[in-house]
Amino acid sequence: MSARNRIRSFLSIVYLNGILPMRAQPLYLLNTIASPLAFLFFIDVASRGALSSFAITGGLILTILTTGTGIQADLVHYKQDLKFQDVVVASPVEAPVYVAGMAFSEFVYSIPGLAVFLLLSIGVLDYTVVGTLTLVGALVLIWGFSTAFGFTLATYFSDIREAFVFAPLISILMTTLPPVYYPITYIPPTLRWAAYLSPTTYAADLVHRGLCAAGSACYEAPSAAATALDWAVLGGLTIVLILLAATKARWREP
Repeated sequence: MSARNRIRSFLSIVYLNGILPMRAQPLYLLNTIASPLAFLFFIDVASRGALSSFAITGGLILTILTTGTGIQADLVHYKQDLKFQDVVVASPVEAPVYVAGMAFSEFVYSIPGLAVFLLLSIGVLDYTVVGTLTLVGALVLIWGFSTAFGFTLATYFSDIREAFVFAPLISILMTTLPPVYYPITYIPPTLRWAAYLSPTTYAADLVHRGLCAAGSACYEAPSAAATALDWAVLGGLTIVLILLAATKARWREP
């Protein structure tokens, strides 16, 4: 398959699963921002604005995580209901092109939701170069590991209802219980080990520390050792899950 055909196939999948649904039913976009905005509202009210910066960065993390885990439902729908994956398997389109197209289509679908939180962050977060790069890097890694994990799970599901159960559950376990919408200092030291079982804790810690240099979204001074550990864990997990998706996912039915 030539490079031009790969690009054409990639863009076609992005249009099919990302742009076309937004054009056909714009109300679907509310699904990407409903939960993050709800958490933002309640935390902002409960803290009387003291945790606004944490709630906004938490909304960004939840939105991008949902983008990755949400690929499960679309992949299962295309595979089981529409039998579209069978068509792709029988075509010259390679698995990496199909998966990349689906993943990027989910990202495109989440852009309006991310834009809402970025607009809300104006005047609340003080974006320095370091803080901005840290935020972008952390969100990219979250998108990477959640997409790889979601894709691997989707290849083992035989019913779309399974995806509807696991995708929201994963998002809740990784963003509401871990310190994503609030600082980790709110958790007693004896229980913080449990928070670090979730990869989103490292991502949120990175974002908070990155913006801490700008004087916002952080209660502790940045630590070079802690920052390096966050990058190592989050980056390492992303690589492991991508390798797992490449080796263990079921591209063809046995």
